[in-house]
Amino acid sequence: MLRELPSQTAGPYVHIGLLPAVAGIPFEPERDWGTMVGPGVRGERIRIEGTVFDGVGAPVKDAVLELWQPDAAGRFPGHDPGADPAFKGFGRVAADLSTGLFAFETVKPGRVPYPDGRWQAPHATLLIFARGINIHLHTRIYFEDEAAANAEDPVLALIEQPERRRTLLARRELRDGRVVYRFDVKIQGPEETVFFDV
Repeated sequence: MLRELPSQTAGPYVHIGLLPAVAGIPFEPERDWGTMVGPGVRGERIRIEGTVFDGVGAPVKDAVLELWQPDAAGRFPGHDPGADPAFKGFGRVAADLSTGLFAFETVKPGRVPYPDGRWQAPHATLLIFARGINIHLHTRIYFEDEAAANAEDPVLALIEQPERRRTLLARRELRDGRVVYRFDVKIQGPEETVFFDV
């Protein structure tokens, strides 16, 4: 007789596998996975922060998020010659268990070409792992102050309802002299974030 296995969702064990220190498990080497920049990094330093909300509007406080992006010149560390050695290109954070807030310290990404040669607007790829999600959710973060580049982005153009594109735009704020982009993720509901089937 075959026995039923546990449901294959990301939580509540996602922290153990992806960020053991957050789950209270000592792990070496310990590092700040949310800081993607090092000394002397090139480009505009920014903070991307937000909250993941479930279908009823409650913060998903146990979400884990990954951010993938090129450097300020549009080069990917580890893949492109000349990529900024002070930039990691990858970050992983857990939402704050009391507020649900997540944050990445990074640089504003440069433009990268689409496979057909057209230029994509500056963007970062965001993956969301959380309870009740069988496979991570895949979305993109674009920047509201890049209107001209966003208007010609081939991926944004694939979204048939233009009003839905705004769910992918991070709002720029200046806070204590620092540039902060706010990007909230809504998993379900009328303001649901656009997710990609990748």
